Amino acid sequence: MEKVKITVAKGDGIGPEIMDATLDIILAAGARIEPEFITVGEEIYKKGITTGIPPEAWEVIRKNKVFLKAPITTPQGGGYKSLNVTIRKALGLYANVRPARSYHPFVPSKYPEMDVVVIRENEEDLYSGIEYQMSPQNIYALKVITYPGSERIIRFAFEYAKLYGRKSVTAMTKDNILKMTDGLFHKIFEKIGEEYPDIEKGHWIIDIGMAKLATKPEWFDVVVFPNLYGDIASDMVVEMTGSVGLGGSANIGDEYAMFEAVHGSAPKHAGKNEANPSGLLNAAIMMLVYIGQGDVAEKVENAWLKTLEDRIFTYDLARRAKEFGITDFTQVGTREFAQAVIDRLGQKPQHLKPASYASAGRFPKIKVTLTGGKDMVLKGVDIYIKAPGISAEDLGKKLEGLSTGALKFVILANRGQKVYPADYPGVFTTDHFSARFEGEPGKVTNDDIKELLRRIEEEGLEWTNVEKLYYIDGERAYTLAQGQ
Repeated sequence: MEKVKITVAKGDGIGPEIMDATLDIILAAGARIEPEFITVGEEIYKKGITTGIPPEAWEVIRKNKVFLKAPITTPQGGGYKSLNVTIRKALGLYANVRPARSYHPFVPSKYPEMDVVVIRENEEDLYSGIEYQMSPQNIYALKVITYPGSERIIRFAFEYAKLYGRKSVTAMTKDNILKMTDGLFHKIFEKIGEEYPDIEKGHWIIDIGMAKLATKPEWFDVVVFPNLYGDIASDMVVEMTGSVGLGGSANIGDEYAMFEAVHGSAPKHAGKNEANPSGLLNAAIMMLVYIGQGDVAEKVENAWLKTLEDRIFTYDLARRAKEFGITDFTQVGTREFAQAVIDRLGQKPQHLKPASYASAGRFPKIKVTLTGGKDMVLKGVDIYIKAPGISAEDLGKKLEGLSTGALKFVILANRGQKVYPADYPGVFTTDHFSARFEGEPGKVTNDDIKELLRRIEEEGLEWTNVEKLYYIDGERAYTLAQGQ
C-alpha cells in the first residue's frame, strides 16, 4: 500500500529521544508512513524567528497536512510567540482531543474507573492573545467566543461521542459570571445537544465542575470546554491517570492535523534516556487512526498496554509506583521501554481493555450552520478614559455635563464596577475609567460618538478606546456594570 507522508519535528529537550522511540515502535508495527523531518522550536527562535517556525518548515507542514510533533521549548521573555498556538491557528486546528484513561492497578491511580475524553476548543477564548495596556495601571485581555467557533467544537464533541460509542457529553463554562461569552457557549451546547437524543447531556459551572472532574471522574465521559478551561482540565485529568507523561493530544482541523504529547520539553531530563515516550506514542496512535491505519494503531496500543501490565516502567511511573508502595516493577530507560513495546507487538493486554479501531474510522468532519444575530442597531458607547489623580465623583460630574442630544451619560465604572453615581462609595479605583453614554436604539450615529469624543478632549480628558454598544435582534448585546 502507498505510504502516507507525514511531517515530523523532533523538538527540544526530551523531544528527540521520545520521537525516536515513538517512530521505532510504530514503524516496527508496520505503520505505512513516510516521515519528512523539519526543525522547529528553540533552535529557530535563537535565529531570530519569533514564531519558532521557518518558512521552509511551513511549506512541508502544509504539503503533508499531517504533523507529528515532539515538545518544543519557547524561550522565556517577551517577543516569542507560542509555536503550538501559532500552528493551531494558522492551520485551523480548532479541536483538541485529549483522552485520559486509568490503567489501574498496573499504573496505580486513585481513580481506577476514569475514562474521560477532553475536547477543547483550540483557537479562541483568551488564547487569542489580544492584550492591551490602557493606562499605567490597567491591562486588558479580550476573551473571544464566536458562534462558528463554539458550534464547531461542540458539534465535534457530539460527533466524536457518536463515532466512538460514548454515552454522554458534558460542557463546562462560567456563564453565571461571563454571561455573554461563556453564555453563548452554553446556549449553543444546549441547541446542538437537541440533535443528539441518544447521548446524555450535562452542563456544569466550571469551578464545581472541575472539582467533580478531579474527584469523581467516573461521572464524566466526553467533556467539552472553551480553550482556557480545556487546557487546564486536560492536563489535570492526564496527571490523574498516573503521569502527565501518558497523555497524547490530537489537534484536528478541516484539512490539517497535528499530534503531540500533552507535556512539555522537560529540558532537565534531556539526554538521560529516562523520559517516558508514552504521551507521544499515544498521540501517534491517534495519528494512525486519523490517516486510516486503525489496524496498526490497534496493534501498537495493545502492545503498549501489555507493557504496562508487565509493569515495565520509565522513571516517572516507577516513582508513582513507589509512592503507592508497589515494588514489583522493572525500571527502564526510554530506548528500553520502546524495545519492550516492540517485543510485545501482536500481543493484547490480559486485564486492561484492549484497543479496537476497526469500526472507529477517522475523526469527525464538521459543517458550521449557526450565524448569530442579524439585526444590529447602535445604542450607545463606552468610552475609556485615563484619569490619574481624579476622583470618581469629580470625573462623573464632569462627564455628566458632556452629554449630547443623542447620547446621555449613564454611569462611570472602574474595573467593571459602577463608581458614579456612587451607590458604593468605598470601591477601590485605578486610573482607568469607562464612561457609558446611551441613546435611543437606531437613532445614535457615529457622528454622535465623534461629537462626544470632541467634547471629552476639549474638557482636557484623555480617552484611550471606544466600545460601541449594540442591540442585536432586539436584545441588549453588552453587559451591565456591577451595581448598574
